[in-house]
Amino acid sequence: MDGSITSFVGIDVAKHSLDLCVWPEANQVSLSYDEGGLAQLRQRLPEPARCLIVVEATGGYQRRLVAELLDAGYRVAVVNPRQVRDFARGLGILAKTDRIDARVIARFAQQVRPRTTAKTPEKQAELQQLVSRRRQLVELRTAERNRFELLESKLVRQSVQQIVDLLNKQIQRIEKQILALLESDDDWKNQRDIIASVPGIGAITVVSLLAELPELGRLSRQQIAALAGLAPFNRDSGRFQGKRSISGGRPSIRSVLYMAAITARRCNPVIRAFADRLQRAGKPFKVVITACMRKLLVILNTLVKNQSLWNPEYVQ
Repeated sequence: MDGSITSFVGIDVAKHSLDLCVWPEANQVSLSYDEGGLAQLRQRLPEPARCLIVVEATGGYQRRLVAELLDAGYRVAVVNPRQVRDFARGLGILAKTDRIDARVIARFAQQVRPRTTAKTPEKQAELQQLVSRRRQLVELRTAERNRFELLESKLVRQSVQQIVDLLNKQIQRIEKQILALLESDDDWKNQRDIIASVPGIGAITVVSLLAELPELGRLSRQQIAALAGLAPFNRDSGRFQGKRSISGGRPSIRSVLYMAAITARRCNPVIRAFADRLQRAGKPFKVVITACMRKLLVILNTLVKNQSLWNPEYVQ
């Protein structure tokens, strides 16, 4: 991190309010989360060249704030709330209010100095929202279909079927918009062809990786696995050796990679041979499929980095 940074800003983001703390001065203020509040926020922030701003990922409420701060030239890090909560417990801070959270986030910024986020291009942000919306619609459709199986009333079954039909139309519409957006960008088209060339990777996996893992091909194999939450962590102490397990990362990426790994285990010769070797070694199914997910992701990362289509001999 740049040594010129002298101020660390923590911002606790809520739906209608912002709580700001500038550290080490410990200046705090509460603002409304609207145009007026954002204008006041910019006036109270230190110069962009000498401050680091940290906010928690709050399910989307932080996006507008982060975008405006990045446009203004600030360095901004978006962190997992669990990390900040664990940091607070380490400091002995058990109370939790918006003002306390802002103060803890500012101290977290100073001590941890997390990796800053890059500005998301407009097309990338649109693709992410389309993919997220499609996933929401699919979940709603699944819930309605599950209800349908338990219903006996003809009128209620008709109502549920109408909702399912409407959701199907909405999903088809979103998928067309996603396809059109991908076709409008040459880089996406090229990456799509590379990813889709790997046996076991379907259209939904391709789109999800392009939308929600834009770092693919830009990081090392260890970094990309950790980012997706597929890097095993040691749990050892003295002579005790605990089981390795994965943690954190991006759940949506793991979900699509899980289904891709299930398919790849059948139709991808490299993944099938890898899974068979682990199975012969006595590894349980969960360990085998997680390892296949990680290997599949590493292969995709390598192919995108080298701009190469699938080649079993090259991959092996």
